[in-house]
Amino acid sequence: MRRIIGEIALLVVAFLLFTFLHAAAGEGVAAEAAANALVLQSWERALGLDVEPAANQWLTAHPAFIQPAILYYRLYYVLVAAVLVWLLLRHPDVYVRARRTMVLMLAIALVVFFTIPMSPPRFALPGIVDIVGSRGANLYSAFPSLHFGWSLWAAYAVWAARPRLAVLAWAFPVGMAVVVVVTGNHYVLDLVASVLLLAVAAGVRRWSESRWSSWRTSRPSG
Repeated sequence: MRRIIGEIALLVVAFLLFTFLHAAAGEGVAAEAAANALVLQSWERALGLDVEPAANQWLTAHPAFIQPAILYYRLYYVLVAAVLVWLLLRHPDVYVRARRTMVLMLAIALVVFFTIPMSPPRFALPGIVDIVGSRGANLYSAFPSLHFGWSLWAAYAVWAARPRLAVLAWAFPVGMAVVVVVTGNHYVLDLVASVLLLAVAAGVRRWSESRWSSWRTSRPSG
């Protein structure tokens, strides 16, 4: 029980620190975020990925899907938290690796938010309807998408613990990818950045664990 309480306290501290720094990254960056959004839009047009206006128009033309999309977007953290608790209680070995990967994702994302503030499509693209509504302390952190990133992390963690649940688990980020685009919250390239975020965090975690293990085994005993 003491270990569980300690892990929960560690996560709470990490997320409180992230929340504070995330808010700080969004202060006074509106003009820079708008300029970065224009660059990202030009890349998407060149790659044929600029689907955000059409996707948003589709959702506004089908109002029956609007409320489910809003709930999916706002309540995603419930499933992410459930995965954390499930791993902590049932798969503690996987939990440690997943928690380290999550913390690394937080750290890397903060670096990007401070260096590349990004206006979301709902601010930067004409005609986009702000489905979910402007929320949060930092409205200029669209790149990468942490909604999509956390859903990817949850699927990755479930897959690591129970590969047989992989198909069900990966449906979560697929749904989130659709939701964040149709609601005007993220660009397609934000999602690509989220995939890279998870890949880099997982790679750094594996490398550091390997280095630590090698150091421990090579250290003289006694």
